[in-house]
Amino acid sequence: MTFHKLAELVLKDSEIPLTISEIWEIAVNKGLDSKLNSKGKTPNATLGARLHVIARDNPKGIFKTVGRRPKRFYLSSKEYNIDFSEYEAGKTEEETKIITKNKSNYKYTERDLHHFLAHFAFYSLKSFTKTISHSKSEKKKFGEWVHPDMVGCEFPIDEWDDSVLKLSSSIGNTSIVLQSFEIKKELNLSTLREKFFQAVSNSSWANESYLVSAEISEDEEFRLELERLSSAFGIGVIHLDIFEPNNSKVILLPEYRENLDWETLNKLVQMNPDFKNFIKRIEIDLKSHEIRKEMYDKILEDEKLIKLIKNIS
Repeated sequence: MTFHKLAELVLKDSEIPLTISEIWEIAVNKGLDSKLNSKGKTPNATLGARLHVIARDNPKGIFKTVGRRPKRFYLSSKEYNIDFSEYEAGKTEEETKIITKNKSNYKYTERDLHHFLAHFAFYSLKSFTKTISHSKSEKKKFGEWVHPDMVGCEFPIDEWDDSVLKLSSSIGNTSIVLQSFEIKKELNLSTLREKFFQAVSNSSWANESYLVSAEISEDEEFRLELERLSSAFGIGVIHLDIFEPNNSKVILLPEYRENLDWETLNKLVQMNPDFKNFIKRIEIDLKSHEIRKEMYDKILEDEKLIKLIKNIS
């Protein structure tokens, strides 16, 4: 059973919208959890991330949401004899305190964003990430802006039959997607070009490249320039929502590069041990046809992510 089907079965029998915790509790009581085709250690967290992504990316799909803290899910095809406005107004919420979106009242570091990106990449891009420590790089040998903050790999292992994987490996075509991520706390017009070209400079080796930020200006001139640069250089843009992690999204798609830049890959392997270990890990996982999740960046649950953001108001 998929997480999608589990949620559908639970919501079908409910006369009110349910939170992720409520859906999971009912599923466990009904024994549906034992039928899941998943070996993850935190299936309730996986359920939450999957439903958030499905509801966000498929506005005409079967899952709808109402309210914010906590967000509740219901079926678009089911008729409900309730007042949905009460849920939207927060009158039925477990937590009525509204967290402001003014990020100046909160303190977080660029390093904190690595955890948010690892979560987003795992659930939305289906990739496993690895943080690359700049302090370990031989800058004197290769200069600055050579490698990104994080790298990722999207595997076909969960989707392909074992025989197909073996055949693709034997002919040198595993269909993995290597990703480059440059992370910034803020993107605005005054510093856009510098930050954007830093992403361009250290991402030529990858199939997909992204510039990632939690604070992205809404200024019209900035947005037009960001779109122009993204289109010209094939760099995607990801907005990380530090208050609602599952609302993070790709706002500009990257250009997919069919061929990897092997010369730059070789240089990065020589330059940084974290990058070298990342490449070795991919090779091992492809050969074993099993992804060792603990060897990549840890995926934190929503609640732990939000606790990284400190209120200083």
